[in-house]
Amino acid sequence: MSIGVAVVGTGFIGPVHVEGLRRAGLNVVGILGSTREKSQAAAQSLGIPRPYRDLDEVLSDPDVQSVHITTPNRFHFDQASQVIHAGRHVMCEKPLAMDSRESAELVRLAAQSGVVAGVNYNVRYYPLCREAAERRRTGQLGQIFHVAGSYVQDWLFHPTDFNWRVLAADGGELRAVADIGTHWLDLMRHITGLEVAELCADLQTVYPERQRPTGGVETFSSKLASPSATLPVDIDTEDYGCVMLRFENGARGVVWVSQVTAGRKNCLRFEIAASKQALAWNSESPNDLWIGHRDQSNETLIRDPGLLSPGARAIANYPGGHNEGFPDTFKQCFKEFYSYIAAGDFAAPRPFPTFTDGHREILMCEAILASHRKRGWVEVNS
Repeated sequence: MSIGVAVVGTGFIGPVHVEGLRRAGLNVVGILGSTREKSQAAAQSLGIPRPYRDLDEVLSDPDVQSVHITTPNRFHFDQASQVIHAGRHVMCEKPLAMDSRESAELVRLAAQSGVVAGVNYNVRYYPLCREAAERRRTGQLGQIFHVAGSYVQDWLFHPTDFNWRVLAADGGELRAVADIGTHWLDLMRHITGLEVAELCADLQTVYPERQRPTGGVETFSSKLASPSATLPVDIDTEDYGCVMLRFENGARGVVWVSQVTAGRKNCLRFEIAASKQALAWNSESPNDLWIGHRDQSNETLIRDPGLLSPGARAIANYPGGHNEGFPDTFKQCFKEFYSYIAAGDFAAPRPFPTFTDGHREILMCEAILASHRKRGWVEVNS
């Protein structure tokens, strides 16, 4: 596609965006880090032509039609606002902003500007997650009774593990729920089509104090580092959370998230119980979908384009047995986002996760935090 893209952010997820964009056929014209040295280092290591000095230089580049924001959460609102005011399309990492006031303003700005704005809920783009959504849409699931699942990791298992995400000032008042739990919540809404009406949450900070290295630590890299000096830091975000859900149609749900579960590297799971069949999926085995039956043998659907519904087949690029995983979800998300832009009909329904979706997840996070503090059920603002 003849759309020039700049990536803002050079940490763990920035290079993932670069790879996904290139695999989707986009031209990555430049990259911006938090310092000029980081911009230059990233541009050199990733083979990107232009290391930018600052966001103003990004937005003054006539070759940039779209910007991907992959910076720490506290920067999202200001950077996305500047990109929209400059008339560029924007794809932002989640969470969209630090609170619903900011995210509501971004929804308003995007709607007024006419630009296309998306949030990278990439988990939607595993082909078998799309297959699950198609089965619900076409009536194969039937009435949904309840959903359950989790998203668990171990990269913050030790009190010496540290990253900017553990501090509320940098990532927001919710951490595990906002960082990974929102992926699960967005995925369930995408698959089931159901809205959460009210919820009840319980959060836990396992380590009220962590050891912060005197140098910076990138996401998921702490287990590889051996810092020579650390400082104790008080932690004001949760390591674990459990949330019970009541959906508007009366269905129920429960999800738990953890970043201190030993051995779980990056594991999202769901199970959906419905009136015709049940479905279960695990992101660490993303090419298998379990299909449960009462009156016949259960099935395992292997990700094979020839066996998938047309909607799921559209985001499965390799034959059965040739596994697709985490990097492929970024490619598929970006393909859908930029195909929409290339088509030029911005009044058409947007098939990718939008700023409105990002705003909805922040409202959910605020309800989860309020429920935890209240120690009871709360309604989710619409």
